[in-house]
Amino acid sequence: MFVTSDGSPHARFRRALATGNLLLIRTAAAELGTVSLGDALIVCVAIRDAQHERFERAALRWIARYCVERPTVTLAQVRAATDAFELMSRRPEDALATLQRLCA
Repeated sequence: MFVTSDGSPHARFRRALATGNLLLIRTAAAELGTVSLGDALIVCVAIRDAQHERFERAALRWIARYCVERPTVTLAQVRAATDAFELMSRRPEDALATLQRLCA
């Protein structure tokens, strides 16, 4: 398999996330095929920063995916995720820490 100097698809995705450029992020994500729940959270943050009007839909999609991917998810965990996304605009570090714990 030939690998370009750009590296693996995942490395390109990571670099795209670091830029915050949604076009680059979407392009790199499409190349990956599957984006982890943790990486999807970082995409939500990028959407919040770049296209705030689309953030709530992105947050709802993330919560839905969280429910599907975590077979033992509880209502309390879903509530914590919802509360964290609502807190994101006022206290982003605290919100992100909560959501990252839920991803673990």
